[in-house]
Amino acid sequence: METAKRLRGASLRSLLIWTAVALVGACGWAMLALSRGEEVSAAWMLAAALGSYAIGYRFYARFIATRVLRADHNRATPAERLNDGLDFHPTDRRVLLGHHFAGISGAGPLVGPVLAAQMGYLPGTIWIIAGVIFAGAVQDMVVLFFSTRRDGKSLGQIAREEIGPVGGFAAVVAIFVIMIILLAVLALVVVNALAESPWGTFSVGMTIPIALAMGGYLRFLRPGRVAEVSVIGAALLLLAIVAGRWVANSSLADAFTLSPNTLVIWLVVYGFAASVLPVWLLLVPRDYLSTFMKIGTIGLLALAILVVLPDLRMEAVTDFASRGDGPVFAGSLFPFVFITIACGALSGFHALISSGTTPKMIQKETQVRTIGYGAMLMESSVAMMAITAACILEPGVYFAMNAPSAVIGDTLQSASETITSWGFTLTPEQLSQAAEAVEEESLLSRTGGAPTLALGLAGILADFLGGDAMMGFWYHFAIMFEALFILTAIDAGTRVGRFILQDALASTHRSMARLRSTTWLPGILLTSGLVVGLWGYLLWVGVNDPLGGINTLYPLFGISNQLLGAVALAVCTVLLVKSGRAKYAWVTAVPMAWVAIVTLTASWQKVFSGDPRVGFLAQRDQYQEGIDAGEVIGPAQDMDDMQTIVNNATLDAVLSAVLALLVLVVFVDAARICLKALRDPGSVQLAEAPRVESRIIAPAGLIPTKEERAELAAAGLGHGGGVPGETPGGARREGAGT
Repeated sequence: METAKRLRGASLRSLLIWTAVALVGACGWAMLALSRGEEVSAAWMLAAALGSYAIGYRFYARFIATRVLRADHNRATPAERLNDGLDFHPTDRRVLLGHHFAGISGAGPLVGPVLAAQMGYLPGTIWIIAGVIFAGAVQDMVVLFFSTRRDGKSLGQIAREEIGPVGGFAAVVAIFVIMIILLAVLALVVVNALAESPWGTFSVGMTIPIALAMGGYLRFLRPGRVAEVSVIGAALLLLAIVAGRWVANSSLADAFTLSPNTLVIWLVVYGFAASVLPVWLLLVPRDYLSTFMKIGTIGLLALAILVVLPDLRMEAVTDFASRGDGPVFAGSLFPFVFITIACGALSGFHALISSGTTPKMIQKETQVRTIGYGAMLMESSVAMMAITAACILEPGVYFAMNAPSAVIGDTLQSASETITSWGFTLTPEQLSQAAEAVEEESLLSRTGGAPTLALGLAGILADFLGGDAMMGFWYHFAIMFEALFILTAIDAGTRVGRFILQDALASTHRSMARLRSTTWLPGILLTSGLVVGLWGYLLWVGVNDPLGGINTLYPLFGISNQLLGAVALAVCTVLLVKSGRAKYAWVTAVPMAWVAIVTLTASWQKVFSGDPRVGFLAQRDQYQEGIDAGEVIGPAQDMDDMQTIVNNATLDAVLSAVLALLVLVVFVDAARICLKALRDPGSVQLAEAPRVESRIIAPAGLIPTKEERAELAAAGLGHGGGVPGETPGGARREGAGT
C-alpha cells in the first residue's frame, strides 16, 4: 500500500513538473510568433528552446531508445569486446559526452545562425528547435546505435554492407568527398578567427599540452578520477585564456602572430597528429577540456540573457526572406535558411562522428540517448545563442558587419548610406563607436559570422559583468572561444576521415585488407596523410580565394553537409526496415524526405540559377566574360584573381552536381532494399556483430537512477561504472580473483 502511494505521488509530481515545462515552452513560442511591432525579449527565445528540448529529450528520445531501437543494457559494445587501447576504449559516459559534443560542434552552430539572421529571428529559430528534435538529434542517436551494433563501423561501410555494392559505393564516395569539404571549411573558420591574433593562437595552442597531460594523468597516475582531472584541466584552461592576453601585450606577441598561410600548415600538422595518436592521449582529453569552455560560455550567456533581458532588434521576418536578394547571402527563405543553418538543427557531419570515434568508446548501448540525442540538443542550444546574439544587435550594425564591401563600400559613410537605403537606421558614428568599444579598427564587412556573434555576445556579457569597459575583453574572448569550439571538430573529423579511407581502400582488394587494421602503423600514417593533405589543399585554396573562402566554400559546405544528413537518415531507414521495425521507419524516413527535398532544391539552384549571386555557373560565366573583355570585376584585383574565381566557381558547380547525383543513387538503392525487405523479410540479412554478454556495469544517463546506484554499489563501483574486480583503467585490482 505504501509503495503504491509513493508511485502515485511520484506520478503526480512528474505530471506537474512536465506540464510546467510545456507551458514555459508554449509561452515562449507564443510570444515569438504572435508579437508584431512591439519589442520582444530574447528571454522568450530561451524559454521556447529549453522547454522544447526538455520535452523532446524526456519523451521522444526515450520512445526512440526503448521502443524503436530497443537498446540492450546487457549487450557488450565494441569498446568492451575489441578494447585495444588505441581506437577502441570503454570511456566514462561523462567524458565521452564531452568528447562527442566537442567532436560534433563545429562552425555550423556558430556561423550559420548568424548568417540566417538576415531573414529575421523567427525562421531560423523554428528550424533550429524543430529540426533538432525531429531530425538532427534523431539522426545522431540512431546512427550511433547502429554503428555500435556493427563494431563501430563507419557510415560508408554500413551503407556498403546493408544497401549493396552500387548504393554503397555511391555512399562511400559521397561521404568521403563531403567529409573533406566539411573539414576544409571548419579549418577555414579557425584560420579566419586566429589569423594575426596572438591571444587566440596562444590560448588555443595551450590546450594541446594541457590535454596531453590530462590524458596521461587519467591513464597512468589517477585512473578513473574524472572529477579530479576535470578540475585541474579547467583551471589550466582558464589560466591559458588569461595568459593569452598577457602574451598579446608582451614581447612574445610576434611569435604567436601567425599569417593565414602559416596557420594552414600548423592545422594540417595538428590534424595529422590527432589522427595518429591514441584517442585517450590527445583526442578525448582535449575535446573534453574544450567542452568546459563551450558549455561554460554558453551557460554564462544564457544566464546573462535571463538577467539582462535584452530585446530582439531584428524583425521576426525581414523582406529579404521573400525577395531573396539579401546582402549576406542571396536566395529565398526556402531552401536557403535550411542549408545556411547547416548545424544546430541537422548536420550530416555528426553521422560521421556517431559512426566514427564515439561507437568505439561507448560503454553501454543504453547510453546512446544521453550521448547521441543529448549532445545534439546541447549543440542546438549553441545555435540558439548564436542567432540570439545576432538579433539583439541593431540591424544596421549587423548588415554592416556581414555585407561584403563590394555591396556597401569600404568607408563608414558609404556603408551607412547604403544600409539606410534598405530601411535600417545607421550612422557612421554608430559604426565607429561599435569598433572602438571592442578595440577594433573597423567592423565593416567582417563576414563569416564569427565577429558578429562575438559582438553580440560581448554586448550581453558586458551588461552582465563589467560594463562597457569590458566590451573589448569579452569580444576577443568570444573570438578565441569560437576558434576553440571549431578546432575540436577538426581533430575528431580527421580521425573519422581516416577510418572512412581505411575501410574504402581495404574493400578494393583482398591484398589491401590490412589497411583496415587499427594497429598497423604504416596504414594509419598513409591514410591520415592522405586525408589531411586533401582537406589541407582545399583550405589553402580557400585562404587565398579572391572572393573570400567563406563566400566560396560555405554554400558548398551547407549543401554537402545536409546531403550527408539525408544519406545517413536513408541508411537508418533501411536498417529499421531490415531489422523488422518497419512500423517505426517514419522516425527517420520523414526527416530524410524533408532534408532531401530542401537540399536537392538548393543544389539545383546553386548550380543552374541565372543569378550570379546564387548560381555557380552564372558566376563563372560572368567572370569569364570579364576575362574575355579584358575587364577586371570587383572584388578581383587582377586577371589572376578573375581566373581563380572562374576555376573555383566551376569546381563548386561540379562538386555540387556530382554529390547530388551520388545521393540520388543512394536513395534509389535504399528504396529497392526496403521494398525487398517488406516483400520477403527472409531474403535480407543484417550485418550486426554477434551478441556478447556485457561485463561492464554503468548508468545509462549522466545521473544514475536509484536502481543503477544500487547495482553499482553491489558491484563495488563508483558512479563512473566499470567491470567488477578491475580498476577503471582496465587493470585487475589487487586481491581480486584470478
